[in-house]
Amino acid sequence: MLDALATLPNVAEPVPGWVTGGQPSEQQITDFKAAGGEVIVDNRDPMEPRPLDEPATTRALGLEYISLPIVHGAVTADTMQKMHETLRQLVGKKALLHCSSGNRTSAALIPYLMIDKKIQEEEAVEIAMRGGLRSAELMELAVQYANGLSR
Repeated sequence: MLDALATLPNVAEPVPGWVTGGQPSEQQITDFKAAGGEVIVDNRDPMEPRPLDEPATTRALGLEYISLPIVHGAVTADTMQKMHETLRQLVGKKALLHCSSGNRTSAALIPYLMIDKKIQEEEAVEIAMRGGLRSAELMELAVQYANGLSR
């Protein structure tokens, strides 16, 4: 799966079958489908500028498209909960999860990694950083959410 998206910004495969990164191009979405991809989770704000009509492109290829915005400056525990619930529904599916750079998407993976995969906080944060996490604020929110649920 990772090979098909090798040129995606901040590409990573934090969970087998799930690729994270920045905004994919139309060709990358096509390559993802050809590699067996099933679902795209778009964490971009609908108001962000986009190089393509991603929902239409995704659906035309027969892929499931999920829009779950993680908006800069407006991320809450509710946002983390929605992402966590969505990730639980993706288990066993090949998915591409992205925002514009991988920062927001990778942060929102932390609760899933800690709670469902039983990965320790430090390693979960390290995995998220490899996927493009750069925001200390998002990291802290994700870790607090995960720690609140894992008690």
